[in-house]
Amino acid sequence: MDLRIDQITDRTDRIREFRLVRSDGSALPAWSPGAHVEVDLGEIGARAYSLIDWACETETPSSYTIAVQREDPGDGGSRAMHAFSISDEISVSEPKQDFPLTQSTEPIYLLAGGIGITPLISMASTLLAEGRPFELHHACRSRSVAAYVDELCTTFAGAYHLHTDDSNPIDLEGIVRRAADANAHLFICGPKGMIDATRALAEGVGIAKERVHVELFATPRAESNSDSSFDVEIHDTGQVFTIPPGQNIISVLSAAGIDLIYDCQRGDCGICQVDVIDGIPDHRDVVLTDAEKAKNDVMQICVSRAKSPRLVLDI
Repeated sequence: MDLRIDQITDRTDRIREFRLVRSDGSALPAWSPGAHVEVDLGEIGARAYSLIDWACETETPSSYTIAVQREDPGDGGSRAMHAFSISDEISVSEPKQDFPLTQSTEPIYLLAGGIGITPLISMASTLLAEGRPFELHHACRSRSVAAYVDELCTTFAGAYHLHTDDSNPIDLEGIVRRAADANAHLFICGPKGMIDATRALAEGVGIAKERVHVELFATPRAESNSDSSFDVEIHDTGQVFTIPPGQNIISVLSAAGIDLIYDCQRGDCGICQVDVIDGIPDHRDVVLTDAEKAKNDVMQICVSRAKSPRLVLDI
């Protein structure tokens, strides 16, 4: 969709909010809490941003709201977004849903790290409107870098808890233990370290994997300076493909005409998971638990690579 930037609001020194509309004012496609859109940034590529809604108006929305934190050392996506001005037109995908809010009546614990608060705002708004029990925990370095704090305090009152490194550090273990005692679902959006730590704690206190829902607020890098090439063999056909540094398994196999099932390409939805017949994966996702990664019998082919020279995969 070609949408126009109707309004820009600076929420902190680095976080800028954008309101997007159709030029003719017509309604936009419906979405549900936790959904995101992808913005086409040309040569930089597409970047995913969670949709924000405070009023539960997601069925026939007249606008979309997203917030982007500028990462100066990053790959340029956030800087490109911050360079846009009011009235600029941008190409935006229809909403995609990899992080749906459960319909369970059991308590919901929402955990955000920094800008990871954005999808949880829509979830909390829906939970509040429906009268469902929830807690919203927001961890940041300091209050000055946390977006929406005043609105969150006012809207969600006692359900909202701000945790800052400089005055009130988050007690992940305590939160997870309370969630376990309440038989709650956990929804986590933040950096990989926070997600990994929370999932490990949840596993340790017996919260089932199906009750822990995660989304990264940044795309994990599928490559590093130490990466090397490795081969992927498709078990059924015997075809072998070389995966060079800087490319993932999906991109190489798709370019060769292999039909794959995948979605987020961030390592947090689990849709691209395949069985590993032979070889040792280098797991870089946030889908699998540590115990599942240790088995090395499945992997997410969007971000994970190989520790062995060859992987034999059931694709």
